[in-house]
Amino acid sequence: QVQLMEIGGGLAQAGGSLRVSCAASGHTGGTYTMAMAWFRQAPGKVREFIGGLSGDGTRFFYADSAKGRFTVSRDNFKNTLALQMNSLTPEDTAVYYCAARDAQGTAYSYVHTAPSDYPYWGQGTQVTVSA
Repeated sequence: QVQLMEIGGGLAQAGGSLRVSCAASGHTGGTYTMAMAWFRQAPGKVREFIGGLSGDGTRFFYADSAKGRFTVSRDNFKNTLALQMNSLTPEDTAVYYCAARDAQGTAYSYVHTAPSDYPYWGQGTQVTVSA
């Protein structure tokens, strides 16, 4: 059974940086055979896509809110996915989730952005940015 666990997050000041990681286990082939992404959900808002990569690891895609500030990276040796967040603002305050799916079909070379496209989810980690 695939399990995802987010590590990191916490509190940062506006303009600062934070890094969250996601440890994956239980999937044959590890992260090498998974398409993965980061989502976030603020109170009262829908869960939104932040950034992700295709199953083959060659394509990255970011939401407009994340472009130029956030970077997604994957370490297939450690079976981890990371999200480096820079130039944080209070609007980035949310629970951040790691998501994954098998790198099959369109997910092999395309970054899916809908939450419903990902069957595997972590429990989420809180990121709070103060003004």
